[in-house]
Amino acid sequence: MPAEPSPPPPPAPTVVGIGADGWQGLPEDSRAALLGAQVVIGGARQLELLPPQCTGRRVPWPSPLRPAVAALLTAHQGLRIAVLASGDPMFYGIGRALSEELGAENLRVLPHPSSVSYACARLGWPLEDTEVVTLVGRPAARLAAALHDGRRLLVLSAGAGTPGDVAALLREHGFGPSRMRVLERLGGEAEDGAAGTAEAWAHPPGDPLNVIAVECRRAPDALRLGAVPGLPDVAYEHDGQLTKRHIRAATLGALAPAPGELLWDIGGGSGSIAVEWMRTHPSCRAVTVERDPVRAGRITRNADRLGVPALRVVAGRAPEALAGLPVPDAVFIGGGLTVPGLLDACWDALPPGGRLVANTVTLESEALLTERYGRHGGELVRLAVAHAVPVGGFTGWRQSMPVTQWSVCKPSAPSASEDTGDNR
Repeated sequence: MPAEPSPPPPPAPTVVGIGADGWQGLPEDSRAALLGAQVVIGGARQLELLPPQCTGRRVPWPSPLRPAVAALLTAHQGLRIAVLASGDPMFYGIGRALSEELGAENLRVLPHPSSVSYACARLGWPLEDTEVVTLVGRPAARLAAALHDGRRLLVLSAGAGTPGDVAALLREHGFGPSRMRVLERLGGEAEDGAAGTAEAWAHPPGDPLNVIAVECRRAPDALRLGAVPGLPDVAYEHDGQLTKRHIRAATLGALAPAPGELLWDIGGGSGSIAVEWMRTHPSCRAVTVERDPVRAGRITRNADRLGVPALRVVAGRAPEALAGLPVPDAVFIGGGLTVPGLLDACWDALPPGGRLVANTVTLESEALLTERYGRHGGELVRLAVAHAVPVGGFTGWRQSMPVTQWSVCKPSAPSASEDTGDNR
């Protein structure tokens, strides 16, 4: 007898982007997907935009949304599912979560113009030259890292109160002269908005569906923060436990952060290494470990002020506090080198290809780094910085304490010296 034909695979869910213009703004493919769906999942606002002829069961997303994705899809398995999304589903939208859950090959996405595309069209800004910062589900403090004189930013708003929060943050960071324009209900018939400078912003909260355009203007007396490591020391709140500016720049150069990588910053002090690691790219991540709870709180404040509020601060003593942390791509040790087991724990935690950088000013820790340099190789350097200072009516050099720095990349296999115990 011929084999029974296998049942057809369940239809792939279709993600349909929809704008403020609702049903009338959808192309035919998107309308057909919604008309043919047995289940339509989406936010309450998006579901209200559908006409009566969309007869599929309407299921609003619960809150929190992300943990519910798998369960909702499983509950409606085998049915024709359409998921409504705001604008372009793959731009800070539900499309990412669905793609991660199902695999891109098991998903059909029908995008709509994003709010960013609409905003750039209204403003006459080239999209490729405009930086986008989202504050949806994220603290407003992360905007601080994007503030540079002359830059154009589009801020994806978390609600009606976000423009006021953005104006306050701009004032706090010395960007009060920046021009702001709030664009509401982009793409709909009732587009509206408001404009003004951050320092004079007095507009009441408007529509929660808004995007904020910012033309950054730094006040003349505001501290200038560059885009590369080596921020001025005065940018940090500290008690003296701070990797100074020039050593910090050299240390970040040795750590060599790349997008998406994770740093362990051991002995955080004021958090400057972790903060500037994260400022190199929005996707860079860091965990700083600091045993002093007062300093741990100070690190959190520095991270917020300098635009990287996602910095994770662990108040505890290494190496015990390292247990359970995610695998790092790089480790920086700025303190505690002589604590028994610390250097070994950091080395063991690194994957092949991971980097380790350690700084010290003491002879005891320098001897330890010299021994590890002989065992693992890498680069051992001494960094010395001198500053010009007044000497009577003249000027002379004041030498800072020299810093010994060991940097090394962990090999993919044990070295010959490790195999034989030869520590030459």
